[in-house]
Amino acid sequence: MSGVSGAFAAAFRQNRAFLGALAMLTVLYLTYNVMHPRGFSSAILIQNTNESVAIIFVAMAQTLPVLMGGLDLSVGAVMTLTNVIASELMHGSPLQMVVGGLLTLASGAAFGLLNGVIVVYGRLQPIIVTLATGAVAMGLALFIRPKPGGNVDDDLSWAFTNALWDLVDTYRFFDPDVAWFQPIAWIPVPLILVIVIAFGVWLPFRRTVTGRTVYAIGSSEGAAFMSGLPIDRAKLVAFTLGGFFAACGGLYLTIQTSSGNADISQAGAYTLNSIAAVVLGGTSLLGGVGGAIASLVGALILRVISFYFRILSIDPLLQPLIQGLVLLVAVSLGAFRTLRVKNRLELFR
Repeated sequence: MSGVSGAFAAAFRQNRAFLGALAMLTVLYLTYNVMHPRGFSSAILIQNTNESVAIIFVAMAQTLPVLMGGLDLSVGAVMTLTNVIASELMHGSPLQMVVGGLLTLASGAAFGLLNGVIVVYGRLQPIIVTLATGAVAMGLALFIRPKPGGNVDDDLSWAFTNALWDLVDTYRFFDPDVAWFQPIAWIPVPLILVIVIAFGVWLPFRRTVTGRTVYAIGSSEGAAFMSGLPIDRAKLVAFTLGGFFAACGGLYLTIQTSSGNADISQAGAYTLNSIAAVVLGGTSLLGGVGGAIASLVGALILRVISFYFRILSIDPLLQPLIQGLVLLVAVSLGAFRTLRVKNRLELFR
């Protein structure tokens, strides 16, 4: 029994930052629903989920370089680039839209791979590389779509931004009024998409040798190299997967808004918020600790805070100030955890 309790205590200490973030999210969201006149309803859940999907995927994209001890300043730009690419491709027949979606995701993954190639073979710091490639991504986005617009299929936009009932009713997979379907018909489609990608892509990757190597690089790249781990391959795969996650955000943003917009300020805001979400979720800026699921929780915390602006009628002029303070606190918490670790290491010198 003591062994079990000891293992439980060790697991709690190892994951206390994530558990704290999860508890904070639970309290914030429950309080928000209690205060909202239409709280605890499917309509509010759908609205909240739609507003959260893009930042969730961008935060997951940022997680990979942070786990390796770096930062990716191009995630917002890659999301924007794939947003405008999708706005050109997501129409036509169902097959054409499927191909368009796959091409959008592939373009994001390819851009992430480009970041990885430059970092690995150019032996440059990720923050410098991604600062430059982010500018390239924004230039390409502006070239493809100088003005906001697009031609996104209306049925696609409606079906994937509402409840399961609307998806089934739009494409008539079966009769949506059948009895067995009713208990789950209210679930938001975007929520299902996030869960499927987060748990279907991230968790299997984390359990692979490459995924474990990503953590090892963040903990000690020198030790990982001496252990014979595939460091270069892990970096390439990590940046590629980060580009894929950013493209997921861009693709969904296109479906949600039915348009593409090469907005430089939007790209910058998503990048900064992704860093804050990663830190809020409990991922260490030193690397080696955390994960994409934790960043998902951190992203939701940021988004729920913005939900309070509506129900509390916060002056729009004050909202950037409040968001900036939240970002500052989030980054400061990450820096404080980093400082504590460094101070402990000083004892062994």
